[in-house]
Parts: sequence; C-alpha cells; structure tokens
Amino acid sequence: MAELIIFSLLHGLVYGLLLFMLASGLTLIFSMMGVLNFAHASIYMLGAYVAYTISQYVGFWPGLIIAPVVVGLFGALVERYGLRHVHKYGHVAELIFTFGLAFLIEEFVQLIWGKQTVGYHEPAVLAVPLFEMYGQTFPAYKAFMLLVSVAIFIVLLVVLTRSRVGLIINAAITHPSMVSMLGHNVPMVFMGVFGVGSALAALAGVIAGPALGSSPGMAVLLGPIVFVVIVVGGLGSLIGAFVASLLIGMMTTFAVAIDYSFGQFFMDVGLNMDPDGVLSDLYTVTIAQLGPIMPYMLLVLILIFRPTGLFGTREV
Repeated sequence: MAELIIFSLLHGLVYGLLLFMLASGLTLIFSMMGVLNFAHASIYMLGAYVAYTISQYVGFWPGLIIAPVVVGLFGALVERYGLRHVHKYGHVAELIFTFGLAFLIEEFVQLIWGKQTVGYHEPAVLAVPLFEMYGQTFPAYKAFMLLVSVAIFIVLLVVLTRSRVGLIINAAITHPSMVSMLGHNVPMVFMGVFGVGSALAALAGVIAGPALGSSPGMAVLLGPIVFVVIVVGGLGSLIGAFVASLLIGMMTTFAVAIDYSFGQFFMDVGLNMDPDGVLSDLYTVTIAQLGPIMPYMLLVLILIFRPTGLFGTREV
C-alpha cells in the first residue's frame, strides 16, 4: 500500500506539473489578451519537433533553449500578422483562426517530420534512476521535469505580480489608452505576451517529448485536458491553473492505480445486484477504467456549480 501511495503521488506530481507547463502559456495568453488559443497544443507539439531537430546537431541542452525561442518568435509573428487583424471581428473569429492554425501546424509537422514517432530522447546525464524504492526506480528526468515546472510557476508569478513588466502588461489590458499615452507600445506588449505564451508551450513540448514520445498525436493527447485545467482552475488564473493541474494529475494517477469495481462496491454496501442483469456491464467497470474521464466529470461539475472555476473571476 505504501508503495502504491508513494509512486502514485510522484507520478501524479509529474503528470500534474507537466499539465501546468502546458497550461501556463495558455493561461497567460487568455488572462492578458482574452484569447482562448485552440492552437496551443499544436504549438506544444511543434516545440518538441523543433527541439528534436536541433538535438540531432547540437544536443538536447541547446535545443531546450533554442526551440522555445524559435517557436516563441513564430507565435509573435502569428499575433502580429494574423490574430491582430482577426481581433477586430470578435472572439468567435479568434477561435476559428486558432482552430484553423492548429490544423495547419499539425499538417506541417506531418509533412516535414512524417507521421511516425521520432527518436527524441533525454540527455544521457538524466537517463538514469534518481532513486530506488520498493523495487521500483524513479527516473532523474522526471525529477528534472518537476524542477522546471515549479521554476516556471515561480518566475511567472513574480514577473506578473511583482515586476514593472507585469504592471505594464496588466495595465495594458484594462487601460490601453493610458498605457499608450505613457509611451508604451500596447500592440507590441500583446505581441510579446502571445510570443511568450507560445514559447512556454514549446518548452513544455521540449520537456515532454522525451518522456511521452514525440509524434503528431501528442497534441491530441494533452490538448483537451489542458482546457479542462484552465476551466477548473479559473480562466486566466495562474494559481488556479497550478492547483487544477496538480488536482487533475493526482486524480488521474491515483484512479488508474485502483482496481476496484462497481460490483465490489455493491457487495460492500450490501446491495444484491445480479451480475448477469441489465446492469451487468456496469458491474465490472473499475475505478481504473474511469480514471481517464474523471477530469471531464470534474469539468462538468465545475461548470454547473462554479462557472468561474476554483480561483477565477470570469465565467466560462
């Protein structure tokens, strides 16, 4: 039991903080610009592939830095020459624009790198066990993922709440005319925000690629769950995204480790159900089988009882 709890806790932390790495950029873009970027998961995938290509020539560590910068510049150009012109037509037009961009990026990735998983691996120094407990090992690379995620949270929180840059960005949202009169280029601020948000998505892809595999399906794998994170945490709330990521990571990881069926539950509470009756299929369903859909069940409950999310102020 102790083994199950400890390793489920560790894997839940890794998965939850990986979700936060991806959700942080999306939260930043929405909180600062009001844009719900459907292409965010595709940008995350693009970051992994760019890092893979760079790593073939100069190794993993330069790719860790260069790939987010390259993809961040791409995101800035998308805002400058695409999203900025679409913005005047409202949020629906923005959603459709980012939705189309997601498909364009996915097709571009398959055209350049193919449809198969590429051989993108962690550096040799991290391809070792960090420690062993109960006969199981915890990889050093997963500990590295934890450290990067926590560092991103701390840096973003400090920059957005304690720095002059954060004050200018927040003021540009609520009082753009006043910020412009003070000599700041508001469109440039928004372009920078979208670029940084894209760079954060790319960084998540660079980190996740070696752990989860770099394939065209990686955007679909984590894309939907990231929107669950930002809705549950509260649209635009960085702290909410952090808490919701950990909550969903723990919920999913612990659920898939529990082999407890509804049939066992019925027997434990004294209900005599016929295993061959109308509800026979339900009788054999286990909590582990429900694990992948639990975040979406939580999403529905949040939308019904608290539309602003756990820490948000805007309703969905």
